[in-house]
Amino acid sequence: MFLYEKGRIFQNDSEGKMQAEITYKEKGDLYYADHTFVDPALRGGGLAMKLVDALVDLAKENGKKIVPICPYVVELFNRMEAKYSFIWHKAE
Repeated sequence: MFLYEKGRIFQNDSEGKMQAEITYKEKGDLYYADHTFVDPALRGGGLAMKLVDALVDLAKENGKKIVPICPYVVELFNRMEAKYSFIWHKAE
């Protein structure tokens, strides 16, 4: 379903047009989730959370933690802290 490139997880439509993505920067043992986008026609269906979950899975596989920078990811981590607390790197 999702495609992976360094610093980016995304989904294209059948013509190759990007429909949704999450981008991140890697520094040491952290992924900084800095941008999430979902095409307006696809919003409200949970696609953004699926992108975040794909980044969470990638971070787990690579022994990383996530620093939410993107407002959507910040809000999601705060709203669902029990789900994401194990992967969330909170600034001290």
